[in-house]
Amino acid sequence: MTSLDFRTVPDAHLDRALDLAYLVFHDKVEEEKRKTHLDFMRRCERVGAYDGDQLVGLLGALPQQLSVPGGELPCAGVTFVCVAPTHRRRGVLTGMIDELWRRCARAGQPIAALWVSEASIYGRFGFDPATRSSTVEIDSARPLALRIDADERPLRFVDAEAMPALLGPFHDGQRALRAGRMARDEHWWREELMNPDNQEDDGFGPPRTVVIGGDGGTDPDTVAGYAIYRTRGGDDSAGTPGTVDVYDVEAESAPVAAALWRYLASIDLTEKVRAWGRPLDDPLLLFAADRDQVRVVQEFPALWLRLVDVPAALRARGWAADVDLVLELSDARLPANAGRFRLTATADGDGVTYEATDDAPDLGLDVRELAACYLGGTRLAHLVRAGLVTEHTPGAADRLDAALHTEWLPHTTDEF
Repeated sequence: MTSLDFRTVPDAHLDRALDLAYLVFHDKVEEEKRKTHLDFMRRCERVGAYDGDQLVGLLGALPQQLSVPGGELPCAGVTFVCVAPTHRRRGVLTGMIDELWRRCARAGQPIAALWVSEASIYGRFGFDPATRSSTVEIDSARPLALRIDADERPLRFVDAEAMPALLGPFHDGQRALRAGRMARDEHWWREELMNPDNQEDDGFGPPRTVVIGGDGGTDPDTVAGYAIYRTRGGDDSAGTPGTVDVYDVEAESAPVAAALWRYLASIDLTEKVRAWGRPLDDPLLLFAADRDQVRVVQEFPALWLRLVDVPAALRARGWAADVDLVLELSDARLPANAGRFRLTATADGDGVTYEATDDAPDLGLDVRELAACYLGGTRLAHLVRAGLVTEHTPGAADRLDAALHTEWLPHTTDEF
């Protein structure tokens, strides 16, 4: 059996890499979509598994900045992970991920993240869901009933060319309020969000963006909120209603959000609004007057997180309460993270220490569970009750939960 070699996939092999991905994911891709994927892969760190000259595995890692409580961190956005069906169960995925950890260390990326295609795979590599999302549907055959007054400032359309400069700063301010949000560069705004060739061929029209402004709507450079969406007409013969498919809604206040949702539910020739990937604490769910009209139809794990460098990740995070605890951490894949450590942090931002100790542990947990709690979306106390975390000192989980608490739940919209 030929030994496997894990090395960078050069530009000259990108077509081979995409052919492998399409084979594994059973995709048939048109030429324009393929060009989009090639462009995306050129922006990624690329790990290939080679059996001789044959490319049998692929892992991409998009360099990103991910918001964490109190700041942001460089993050490897893991994507396009695939193994040739002829080489399954031969250590291909393990080898590629081990190579990824080495590259994260060189690049100064303390965390890695991904959206999973198969949830059963990545837990053994230390990933765990750190954000959760929902799909919300609005019956828009009638006006959206609200419990609050919507902002009455005018709305306007914005074209793709203007979006990075106009919406980028507003999005940056909004993502600072929630952990789990990716920074969007100019390429992401124009190509990943607004390029019609990058959308699924599902009968919906091109992406559109509507903006509500500040200063009474007189300043075209002021943004108080926006919505990105697509529309599809109804089909009476198939009994399919006209639908508004919402990708992103950002608002600086509840009245602004109410105005945007009211607009989306009022678009002519549509009877349903479908919004995938909404936060679980979306204010819409509270200010909607009729919860039979606004329904959560799906809830799911969204971004999976991996703490590659635990000390660096913990020191970079903000804390909601003072904490002084000893953690006994296990990490089968990255032994440098494993051991017994005293974590001390203060809510005033005076500093975080995380140092090896021989003191008795207050909590025992795996790096996977620490990743789940890191952004503030999962409570340690719940994991204790589930038998996934061991509480050696009564009340230790509650104390760490208080320190990890965030005002808003972490949330992730952008897939990669």
